Amino acid sequence: MKLVRALHTYYGFVLFTLIFILLFPFFLIPILFPSQFKLVGVINRWWGYLLFPILFLPYKVECRGRLDPKRQYIFCPNHFSYLDIAALGLNPINAIFVGKNDMEKIPLFGFMYRKLHITVDRSKLKSRMQTILKSLQAIDEGKSLVIFPEGGILSKNPPKMAPFKDGAFRTAIEKQIPIVPVSLPNNWIILPDQQPLRLQRGLIHAIFHEPIETKGYTLDQVEELKSKVFEIITNELNSRED
Repeated sequence: MKLVRALHTYYGFVLFTLIFILLFPFFLIPILFPSQFKLVGVINRWWGYLLFPILFLPYKVECRGRLDPKRQYIFCPNHFSYLDIAALGLNPINAIFVGKNDMEKIPLFGFMYRKLHITVDRSKLKSRMQTILKSLQAIDEGKSLVIFPEGGILSKNPPKMAPFKDGAFRTAIEKQIPIVPVSLPNNWIILPDQQPLRLQRGLIHAIFHEPIETKGYTLDQVEELKSKVFEIITNELNSRED
C-alpha cells in the first residue's frame, strides 16, 4: 500500500507539472494584458477539471448560497493541505490568491504566481503591510480574492484550525464586500502535511458557504466577523467527525 501511495504521489506531481506547462501559454494572456485578469480563474478551473479526474480523485463543488458572478468576494478557506490551492481553483467565481511567497521559488510556476497573484513574506512587517495595500488595490481593480485566514498550513491538529489573522476581514470591511467562508473537509486526509508527502484516494470537496455581507460593518467589528467565519467553518469540519 505504501508503494502504491508513493507511485500515486509521483504520478500526481508529474501530471500537475505537465498540465501547468500545457496551460502556461494561456496564463501569459493575463500576464501580458492585465485587463484580462478574469482569465486567471477560468484557467484555474480548466486546471482542476483536468487534474483531479486523471489523478483518480473525484471532486464536488457545493455552493450553499448564491454567488453572483457580477459581484466581488473575499473567499476564506481552511488550510491543512497543499491540495487546498488546487481545490480552490474550482471556485465558480474568478479570483486571485493572496499567499506566501515561498512558491515564487518554483521555476516557471513562481513567475506565473508572482505576476498574477499577491504574495507575502509573513516574516517581514513591511511585506505584510504591502500585501494589505495590494489586496485593497486588487479589489479596486474589480478582482475577487482567495485568502487563507490561518496564514498558511499552521495547524498541528487538523481538522482543528489555527487562529485566524485579521487581513482578510479588515480588507472585506474596508471595501464593504462580502466574505465567503469555504470548508475543505477532506484534503488533509487525502494529502496530509507530513513528510514524505503521500496521496491517497478521497473526495475533493469544496463547500462555499452563504456569503456574509459586510455593508455597515466597521473596523471595530473585525473580531466579530472573524469569529463568525471561524465558527461556520469549524462547525462544518466538526460535523464530518460525527
